[in-house]
Amino acid sequence: MDTHWNNFWKTDWAQTRERFGAWWHHEELILHVLARRDAAVDNSLNTQAPFYYLQSGLDTLAHFENSEQIKTAWVNPVRRAQLAEQFLSELYFGGEAFPIFDTHLGPGNLATFLGAEPEFALDTVWYHPCITDPDTHPPLRFDPDNPWFLKQKAILEEGMRVSQGRFLVGIPDLIENIDILAALRDTQNFMLDLIERPDWVKERVAEINQVYFAAFEQFYNIVKDPWGGNAFSAFCIWGPGKTGKVQCDAAAMISPRMFETFVAPALSEQCEWLDYAMYHLDGTHAIPHLDNLLDIDGLDAIEWTPQVSVPQGGDPIWFDMYRKILNAGKSVQAIGVLPHEVIPLIEAVGPQGLYVMVNVDNEAEARTLVETVEAYR
Repeated sequence: MDTHWNNFWKTDWAQTRERFGAWWHHEELILHVLARRDAAVDNSLNTQAPFYYLQSGLDTLAHFENSEQIKTAWVNPVRRAQLAEQFLSELYFGGEAFPIFDTHLGPGNLATFLGAEPEFALDTVWYHPCITDPDTHPPLRFDPDNPWFLKQKAILEEGMRVSQGRFLVGIPDLIENIDILAALRDTQNFMLDLIERPDWVKERVAEINQVYFAAFEQFYNIVKDPWGGNAFSAFCIWGPGKTGKVQCDAAAMISPRMFETFVAPALSEQCEWLDYAMYHLDGTHAIPHLDNLLDIDGLDAIEWTPQVSVPQGGDPIWFDMYRKILNAGKSVQAIGVLPHEVIPLIEAVGPQGLYVMVNVDNEAEARTLVETVEAYR
């Protein structure tokens, strides 16, 4: 192992790795709690920005007034890696939380590797469709010289250079499956394609999978740690092998039968290709697909994101769903959990296979929660 990993900004990292390994096999509790350390004195960071901004090296985006400045801030690898380093150095990583540089160039930027042009905003990235005529558009292929792939690659490489073993550099949130095809085609057009040209959709989704595998492999080879694993930027997961979050947000607009036809085959292939795979279940309109997801053997875990208009992840309304996932042999991640909700959640569904991501106000609150939860391990 490289000696510079002795400087990792989490002193109990060996224990954390063991717990993550056990969690993937439904045998351990994961608690993720971050707080800015009370002793942190650097006031140059925008501490009002969300943590995911700061972990991405994007804290000063709000200072820019035009789109070109915003774009430059997003794609500047040196600036982003340095800002992320500065922020991570000031955090308390409670439970199994760990330092990670979130390298994403927008959620779903795999679309840019296939011809979509990004539009950078303060808090997200939009993608302009590029498939206007499905009948004449060429097959979707991975191009290692694609300029947006190279920009993303440069951010990972700079992150590794700056890290020097002090923090992990995450695989970006590429996204995949019909979500990417909808971005390339335009969502409304894509929904019609499902009816009018189903075979075309299946062929393109299969091609997207191959592009995903090629891009992920290159990124994995850049960020792979000495334990053979990688961290994934979205939802802060780590595994001792190729580890990723998979999803299909467009599933909220289709039936379970269409999910089984158009989504499940490529999703199953992804889960088999990855060593550790967690599905992002986004919103109540996606819940009808849960049974299909539980039937995918290679899927190891499911993360639940309630929309803002309903109770969040620690509310008892979701406990039955968490139990269903756990009883099916999958691990589960609950996010947006408040400190007072943690113990009732653990007691209701059990600690084995449960990942709790908690929001706290300060370091003292974080440390108290970590101590309290230890009794449930």
